[in-house]
Amino acid sequence: MNLLNETHDPALRSWVTSANAPGCDFPVQNLPFGRFRTAPAEPWRIGVAIGDEVLDLRAAGLLDHAAMAQVLTLPQAERSALRLALSRGLRAGSRLQAPWSTCLHAQTRVELGLPCDVGDYTDFYVGIHHATAVGKLFRPDNPLLPNYKWVPIGYHGRSSTLIPSGTPFVRPRSQVKAVDAEVPTLQPSARLDFELELGIVVGPGNAAGEPVAMAQAEDHVFGLTLFNDWSARDVQAWEYQPLGPFLSKNFASTVSPWIVTMEALAPYRQAFTRPEGDPQPLPYLHSEDNAQAGAFGIELEVWLQTAAMRASGHAGECISRSNFAEAAYWTVAQLVAHHTVNGCTLRPGDLFGSGTLSGPRPEQAGSLLELTQGGKAPIRMANGETRTFLEDGDEVTLKGVCRRPGAASIGFGSCSGKVLPALSS
Repeated sequence: MNLLNETHDPALRSWVTSANAPGCDFPVQNLPFGRFRTAPAEPWRIGVAIGDEVLDLRAAGLLDHAAMAQVLTLPQAERSALRLALSRGLRAGSRLQAPWSTCLHAQTRVELGLPCDVGDYTDFYVGIHHATAVGKLFRPDNPLLPNYKWVPIGYHGRSSTLIPSGTPFVRPRSQVKAVDAEVPTLQPSARLDFELELGIVVGPGNAAGEPVAMAQAEDHVFGLTLFNDWSARDVQAWEYQPLGPFLSKNFASTVSPWIVTMEALAPYRQAFTRPEGDPQPLPYLHSEDNAQAGAFGIELEVWLQTAAMRASGHAGECISRSNFAEAAYWTVAQLVAHHTVNGCTLRPGDLFGSGTLSGPRPEQAGSLLELTQGGKAPIRMANGETRTFLEDGDEVTLKGVCRRPGAASIGFGSCSGKVLPALSS
């Protein structure tokens, strides 16, 4: 577990003026990692966000390489030392202000890509309110399957279709079968959806055949990022039995550019508890540290901007709010422990999706499937438009922020993607 230290001091200010602005996602207490480049043909550089700038770590003399995988594999002590050096160098009054100021780039003038190369991607299903709401649509009398409260459910996805925030994607085509149809048809998805998730980025891996115990699980996590697992609900309904999601999920998933480190999240830890009467985790999924502080209070939002809103200069509308600690039935540490209990090897940069993080109230749903009750109750925006599922030209943006009394507020930036029309056959 990461402990509070001088880097978390809420009184700290930075010589990067924009980092001190109220509501800034990237104050000096945050320091998230990502990759950027100043021209399309150049290699990716490793950067840290500070205010509305990004610091080139190699140019600042903090790294002697440009491979993000080498940063991800740093032991916890070395990661903490790097964070401390960044914090001290970016604080107001630092002697490094003059040399480091030449290593800053405006975020609006660089390309931000995926924060790291992702080798493998697993999507979990930790959102109990999402699982319950979706289950009620199909199994009103038995929404949660018997294994849900015993085992973290997940499926393996394709890392090849992970895309950086801001990248538009084409509406997918696949087989769809209407309830009253005798045969399926190949067609563009008519029930395209978003899923509000967090991404969990693996740091140091584990040896083949060696499970990671709960006590060491978080040592294998570099940090968290925003994640949107786009879903074609009509394709999913036809294909998911008996092996689960396939083409309904692997056409595009959007990842935000910044990884907020586990150490930066330390002030926002919360106790992890199960509702009274629920089974307690099996011993390999339990630790006292996890019970006392394994959850994270991260406030999440979903914003929708339609093409009509964009044309009129409207920035979009928030259609859902939830909180990671309230939504998740399993913790980050439990996902690592379960993923490796069979000896599965994790590698630096592997990504876990949390699963849809819906809150307990209907208006806190993290997908249109829930917000519209399976398409039966369209949501209405302030400009009069309605939605059951996403239309071409719609742009969805996820946002996340951590705040509590006595700590600085830190954010995750944004995770955006726009729907383009399906390709013609």
